[in-house]
Amino acid sequence: MRTVVTALGGSLLRPEIDERQTWLADLVNLVKNQVNSGTRLGIVVGGGSPAREGINLAKPLIKDVFSLDEIGISATRLNATIIRELLKYSGVAVSNTIPVNIREAIPLMNEFPVVVMGGTNPGQTTDAVAIELAISSNSSKCIIATNVPKVYEEDPKKNNDARSFDSLTLLELQTIVGPPEHSKAGDSQIVDPIGVGYAVSSGMTLNILDGRNIENIKNAIEDKDFVGTVVSR
Repeated sequence: MRTVVTALGGSLLRPEIDERQTWLADLVNLVKNQVNSGTRLGIVVGGGSPAREGINLAKPLIKDVFSLDEIGISATRLNATIIRELLKYSGVAVSNTIPVNIREAIPLMNEFPVVVMGGTNPGQTTDAVAIELAISSNSSKCIIATNVPKVYEEDPKKNNDARSFDSLTLLELQTIVGPPEHSKAGDSQIVDPIGVGYAVSSGMTLNILDGRNIENIKNAIEDKDFVGTVVSR
């Protein structure tokens, strides 16, 4: 059975996109169809706005970044539970629990065709968790689904003329995102530098794309052409 891990940015769930229920229904159908075609899926869900709101609420009173990370991790697990319950309600054979680390996730991936999880440890985002899960489960690739169409040399929200890339090497991506280190809780960028460091070390292929279009995720899972950036060794 072929295995693919997908990181779903928390921004895809709420509240930044319109018609969230339509997106969630399309995601459920995508997962169903992939399972029926023999694909095993690991899904790692980000925290999005709930994580940032919780962190910002506590930040004036908590100065330790790792304590703030724990708040963000709780939000990722809430979002992961939403996805898991939707899949379970729709009859998908999804894992009964939300694993809290990679060690718990791997046996579940051997037992179930779909495993959904959120963050694990302070100091890294769910992108890094997804890439680590992809490596540990011998996945064919890790898909990073976010709300940005491609990898840009600079933040396109700050520079409208920033150049985008259809393909990059892993080392080129690491140059763009910076060294593999944790900066501060709640930060959001195209891919977590720590996760990119994992990918560089292992040679894991990354597909970075706009996950607001479910068909785009489907095409990436099925190794078809998609709009985004292919990052490989």
